[in-house]
Order: sequence, then C-alpha cells, then structure tokens
Amino acid sequence: MSSYNVAIIGGGPGGYVAAIKAAQLGAKVCLIEKGELGGTCLNRGCIPTKTLFAVANLATHVRGAAGFGLNIQSAEVDYTQVLVHKNTTVKQLAEGISKLLKGNDVHTINGIGSLTSRNTIEVVKSDGTRIEIVAEKIIIATGSEPANFPVFEIDERQVFTTTGGLELNELPSSIIIIGGGVSGCEFASIFNGLGCKVTILELLPTILATEDKQVVRQLRVFMKRKGIDIHTDANVTRVEKCENGVTATMESGEKISAQRMLVSIGRTLNSDSIGLEAVGIRKSAAGKIIVNEKMETNVPGIYAVGDVASRYLLAHVASAEGIVAAQNCMGENVRMDYSTVPWCVFTIPELARVGMTEEEAVGEGYKIKIGRFPYAASGKALGMRETEGFVKVISDSESGDILGVHILGANASDLIHEAVVAIRLGASVADLAHTIHAHPTLAEAVMESAEAAHNRAIHML
Repeated sequence: MSSYNVAIIGGGPGGYVAAIKAAQLGAKVCLIEKGELGGTCLNRGCIPTKTLFAVANLATHVRGAAGFGLNIQSAEVDYTQVLVHKNTTVKQLAEGISKLLKGNDVHTINGIGSLTSRNTIEVVKSDGTRIEIVAEKIIIATGSEPANFPVFEIDERQVFTTTGGLELNELPSSIIIIGGGVSGCEFASIFNGLGCKVTILELLPTILATEDKQVVRQLRVFMKRKGIDIHTDANVTRVEKCENGVTATMESGEKISAQRMLVSIGRTLNSDSIGLEAVGIRKSAAGKIIVNEKMETNVPGIYAVGDVASRYLLAHVASAEGIVAAQNCMGENVRMDYSTVPWCVFTIPELARVGMTEEEAVGEGYKIKIGRFPYAASGKALGMRETEGFVKVISDSESGDILGVHILGANASDLIHEAVVAIRLGASVADLAHTIHAHPTLAEAVMESAEAAHNRAIHML
C-alpha cells in the first residue's frame, strides 16, 4: 500500500495538469491513467484533429496559390504522410508530458482506478495485478467518450465516431457527417480541405446552435462556397451499409449516400464504475459529478475536474479546473472563474468567441451597441488573401462594458485572446478602440470593430 498527499484518477488535460500543480505546491502525487497520458485531447481529440486541420488549411491555401502568382503543379494529398505527421506530433507531445510528470516527481500508474473509500483507490494495473492507493485528497478527472447511438450502427470502420475518424488509413471520396456541432463542423472543414465530398446532417434548425446567429449564418455561406452540403432539420431515422458505402434515410424520406459516415452528436461521461456510489459522491441524471466553485464534490477532500464534472467540455477549461482543484487540495482557497472562457471552432475560416452572443446579451436585458469590421477591409487580410469573415464586438451601450467578442476569419483562435484579457480586466469598448495596434496586422480588425461600435471606424464607411 502506497500513501500520497494527492491521488488523481485520469491523465488527460485536467488530471496531468492538476498532478503537476499539486507537485509544484509540495505534494507527493500519484497519477492513475488507464490509457495514454494526455487523455482524449492529446491522443484522440484536440491535438490530432488540429494537426489534420493545419494540413487541410494548408492544402486549401495551396489550391489558391495561383492568386499569389505561385505556380504549383500538384497539390495532391499523400494521406499516409499526413498520418505520419499526425502521429509524430501526438507522440512528441505525449513524451513531453511523461517527462514533465517525471521532472515533477509525480508517480504515474498505468491502470484503472476506482474509489473504495474516502481516502483509498483500488487500481487494476495493466498487467492485471491489483494495488491499493491511500491519499489525503483525491481528484477525479476521468473525462468522456463519444456517444454511441444504436440507430447508426457504429463500427469504427464504415460508420465511425471522431475516434475512428482519426484512425482512418485512407481518405474516403465522400463522407456524411451526422451532427453540425463543433466537432462535426471541424471535421467537415478537414475532410473538405483534404479533397473529400462532405455532407452535414444536423437535427437542429442551424449548425453550431450555441454560437452567435449572425456569425453562423456567414460561416455557413463560406462552408457552402467550399462545396460542403449542409442539411438542417435533418432527422436521420435509418442507416444502411453496403460494400460501397453508407446511406442515411431521413424522416422526410430523403436519402443521402456516401462512402463513409462520421457520427458526432455528443459525448458520454466516464462517471460509471469508478466507485462514486461507494463513497456517496453525488452526480446528475446525465452522469455529471456535482462540484462546487472549488471543484470539490459533496464528499470533503474529493474533487472532480474536466468533462466528467465541468459545465464546459473544453480541454483548456479542464486544465484550469485541475489547477484550482490542486490548489485547494494543498490548503489554498481558490474558486473557478468561468466568466472569460474562450471558445474556438477550427473550421475554414476559424470561428472564436468570448462572452455573450448578441442573442444572449439582449435576453439578459442589456441595451447593446455592436461594432463590426470585415476582414475584407484589412490590409493584412487582403495581402494574405484571407478576406472571409469579420470581427464583432458587443458592448453595453450605457457603461461601454464589453459583453462579447466574436471573430470569424483567419487566425481567429489566436486573435480572440486580446478580447479575453480585455474582458477579464474590465476594459471598456473605448479602451479596446484606443489601444494602438501594429500595422499591418489582423489584430487591427479588433480595434476597428471597437471603433465601429461608435461609428468611428477609420477604414470602413
């Protein structure tokens, strides 16, 4: 039996970050992970997906190289080499996490952990042996997995989840994507950029239903221009497989066929079979572990972070929650702050936001002013041939407080962080407008959109 100050179940972006933070604060730490360090994000999610996105984005640019005066004879995708790049990236980062954990004296155990009491965890190791871990404090970070719906007959070959989509050995000529949420739209851009015929089938009246309506309408136009077919209000009632592909039948009777199908319609939380009932930890009907602002469960000394407990299924939120939980495990008094969480959707072009949508702000009763500045009016964007998109700033017309910022366009996932900092520090829309931005940069569009909130943008009528 081994004893620790802090033991963590799950080595994803919530768990391994919590382990390192607790160790930095002087704890003796144990990290239990049943699979690969880095969890879903590194091995089957964020990193491999965004690596493929980078390839698809580059391929899109190469196909438009003639507009720059570059004569490129061939832009064929060697998917075997693409996979080598993806796998090398994942391996390098996984090795980096392992070194970080070792460098911080975190003891890692490969196995399945489950709670047996308030301070004990039983671990079934990868070789089948069982050991018991005793810890003063415990953090649960077991994450989530893609949801499986029987109607789609997921086999991870013809019909696959995002996990199977990242393991394809060859590109399909055509693909149906069930679900127009973040993952569905990202994979649509990836497969489209790599040369596949893509069709999105979304049950709701719109794709990306949680995003600003104006932004989504414009993104949908851009996606359709690139050849992505988007069907909303599309309820798939039957899926048929044959040797040559897959056919989806919708409630309307319409049938759509493709070589492969990707199902991206939610995730299942990994909160079963980890001993929650044994120690009386509360969870919702959907399986989410209930925590307070300190990320602590109803059982003192036991914390939960990441997908299994968070209001947001985002890797960067999981890491932030892991840090909060680790600090509280070590006697600090820290609360999780969700007021400035950035959201990034890696479509082509990218979409990013922080704060409220226009609809949310109006629904909260704010009288708002909106500043909007198009990429097409940016000198840097014109030079880059990246004129699709705009920056939208939503502010309180009375106080000038920034309520939300939305960016649709190239490098949106990087540009959004200026707005994150501005909102976090309580800057007004005037503060953003009066901050000198280097020229020529895409970031000038953020400044100009803030100016546009008062009809004072210089480079736009």
